[in-house]
Amino acid sequence: MRTPNLGTVNYTPGQVPASADDLLRFVREEFDKVSGAITLLAAGHLDPQTVAPLKPRDGDIRYAAGAPHWNPGSGRGVYIFKLTTWVFLG
Repeated sequence: MRTPNLGTVNYTPGQVPASADDLLRFVREEFDKVSGAITLLAAGHLDPQTVAPLKPRDGDIRYAAGAPHWNPGSGRGVYIFKLTTWVFLG
């Protein structure tokens, strides 16, 4: 069984196996990936984002990668979306 990558919060489901014999291993690996993502979120981890969210909502928090990617105004760092704009937190 693979160790989940604890460097990223993203979760992408794997391809469900056609064979019933492989299903138990698949489910265990999926639970490990979900667990790793939840652990990082609970610890407050944010992956740097290279593009702005399409529909940000008041209170959204993101870690912007900064130039040459997504730069909401003050370069690389953590931002919160307040009403209509991204506010730099640091």
